[in-house]
Amino acid sequence: MATATESVRTALACAIALCAAGATAAPPLVAVDIGHTLDAPGAISARGRPELEFNHDLARALVKALEARGIDTVLVNADGRIESLAARPANVPHADFFISIHHDSTGAHELTEWEWMGTSQTFNDRWSGHSLFVSRRNPDLALSTLCGRSIGARLQRAGFVPTHKNGRKRGYVDFEHALHHFDNLIVLYRAEQAALLFEAGVIKHRDEELLLRDARYQARMADEIATGLAACLSTRSDDITRDAR
Repeated sequence: MATATESVRTALACAIALCAAGATAAPPLVAVDIGHTLDAPGAISARGRPELEFNHDLARALVKALEARGIDTVLVNADGRIESLAARPANVPHADFFISIHHDSTGAHELTEWEWMGTSQTFNDRWSGHSLFVSRRNPDLALSTLCGRSIGARLQRAGFVPTHKNGRKRGYVDFEHALHHFDNLIVLYRAEQAALLFEAGVIKHRDEELLLRDARYQARMADEIATGLAACLSTRSDDITRDAR
């Protein structure tokens, strides 16, 4: 049985195949979901910025990076007004992959008060880093997991450091790449395709918040996510091609 590392290496080695296959097959379609809404904007950063705004920026950067690789995209919740969690995957049943973009926080009991620009805010400088989640209730757990590992490997190769904060409550699929189970997350188990939730970093961490707000940092992160996703989707494309022969 191939190890997790071997599976990731296989996926990354196949990344070029996606471009080669483009001449004879339709490119995959990836649904990029902007987490949270205007009415429920998510966590508030250490400097008072809603998570929704972070999610919006990174999701758009990811769309750009995916399209640069010849992958078709559809943006979910572009206006921040989607009616429910279930509506997110329901709007894109035709997509080949669903990725929901979020930014992390910490429990209220772990926060410290401080003043920023004349306003009272809270922070936690202990935890930082990204993490990923899949659901065992998703209809394509194998591809969800492969893509999670592939993305995690690309991010770490580029110098992005994962967090193990979420390992306190969520079991691991892959400890090395901070990939966790989140079985009852609606956007993952209601999806009709492989699906993944990505937490880009901890916006309550004061230094990391500044990085996550930086357009160049967002573009670098999006580039690695897109590369990892292209790799795992090209692996699935190769499998489908072999099955059709």
